[in-house]
Amino acid sequence: MYTKRGIVWFRQDLRLHDNEALNDAISSLDEVIPVYVFDERTFLGKTDQFGFPKTGKFRAQFIIESVRDLRNSLQAIGSNLIIRVGKPEEEIFEIAQKVKTNWVFCNRERTPDEIYVQDTLEQKLWTIGQEIRFSRGKMLYYTADLPFPITHTPDSFSQFRKEVERYVPVREPLPAPEEMEPIMVRMEEGDLPTLERFGHVPFKADERVGFLYRGGESAGLEHLHQYIWELETIQQYRHGYCGVSGEGYSSRLSAWLAQGCISPKTVYHHLKAYEQQHGAAESVQELSQALLMRDFFRLMVKKHGFKAFEKGGLSGVVDNRWRDDQRLFQCWVDGLTGVPFIDANMNEIAATGYMSNRGRKNIASFLVKDLIVNWQMGAEYFESILIDYDVTSNWMNWNYAAGISADSREDKHYNIISQAVKYDPKGEYVKKWLPQLSGLPSEMVHQPDLLSTDEQDQLSLQIGADYPEAVFPTERWRVR
Repeated sequence: MYTKRGIVWFRQDLRLHDNEALNDAISSLDEVIPVYVFDERTFLGKTDQFGFPKTGKFRAQFIIESVRDLRNSLQAIGSNLIIRVGKPEEEIFEIAQKVKTNWVFCNRERTPDEIYVQDTLEQKLWTIGQEIRFSRGKMLYYTADLPFPITHTPDSFSQFRKEVERYVPVREPLPAPEEMEPIMVRMEEGDLPTLERFGHVPFKADERVGFLYRGGESAGLEHLHQYIWELETIQQYRHGYCGVSGEGYSSRLSAWLAQGCISPKTVYHHLKAYEQQHGAAESVQELSQALLMRDFFRLMVKKHGFKAFEKGGLSGVVDNRWRDDQRLFQCWVDGLTGVPFIDANMNEIAATGYMSNRGRKNIASFLVKDLIVNWQMGAEYFESILIDYDVTSNWMNWNYAAGISADSREDKHYNIISQAVKYDPKGEYVKKWLPQLSGLPSEMVHQPDLLSTDEQDQLSLQIGADYPEAVFPTERWRVR
């Protein structure tokens, strides 16, 4: 009897629920072989220009946990997950050739590294009479549902939102399969790699975090349910989402969304269900807009190709003042700029792999607009360090920070001290991540470079010894 056999290649869709590729495979095949490949270039390689580890320890650990959870979930419904470490275009091809599959099912990606891998695999599969069947699973909306072709996507988010949000419904998420047929062909299932395999030392979460990310669909759905239904923290999002700490300042969903552990459609429909039952319309609208922004960024990269990664960005305009200044850049990375609001945020991301959206906007503006350092250095550092790194969101946000997006109205230069006073008025956030400043009164904590010698003596703080001198006087920012 002829058996239709195929591979489901899990990429950044590490979930069973709302997984179009998995659903298509189950409905088309007699035997489904789920596979995940830890790409050695991603986990052991360096970023393209500036040589940071391509995947830092925080995201590597999160992905390992997510793959473990996916294997457990597949085993619970009768299947399994085959794990390999290597190059996906080689590992997937080897399995396809060895067990004589018919197709490989996977989500299509749209950024350079991912395109190279999927195109190379597709060409290799053609040589043995097999092909890839692509699905889409990263976006809130299906491109087929949009009221315009991708090439006509508005370059302004506000215009994009007007044309989409009110008129295009978000499809219902696909259910997770309740059972699957076991893998019948013989093959090594493969061991889950350790953090040490990728050159990282095991670590414990920083005690200042107050929130512990745990990778995987199970943890993501649990957090989503707590955030919306149990703790109802969503109620605080409208008033807190612009902040740097405290209740409601972040949904903390980003890492699970980035790895596809939870589906944006699932998040959206939970939000809408909560709104119908409990209200909180403004908070729901704000978080829904954040999901929509993820789609917009992805469409911008689809529309403009690889320009988002080039120095001139989508606009194609390069500021000749931007420098690859390693000294200033390292001060920024190490939280040694002498500007507390910047240094606190950089200490947080170094210790946790995470930073608030407000923090990201400020530190990016500071690097590009104040230090006049090449924005690509910041983008690659974020690619390395972030636990919630998403290719298009990261690089598009840095395009905005550098003022080189396709929408010139989004070119902003933040007044760091005004932002610090507004979003950390008592200096509590700064003091958490810069304990050497804990003795400063709130009115002094954001500009310690203005302290006189006598004031430093009184406060037992010596600028230049206990805390670095500012890279330039903070008086340049007059508090508005």
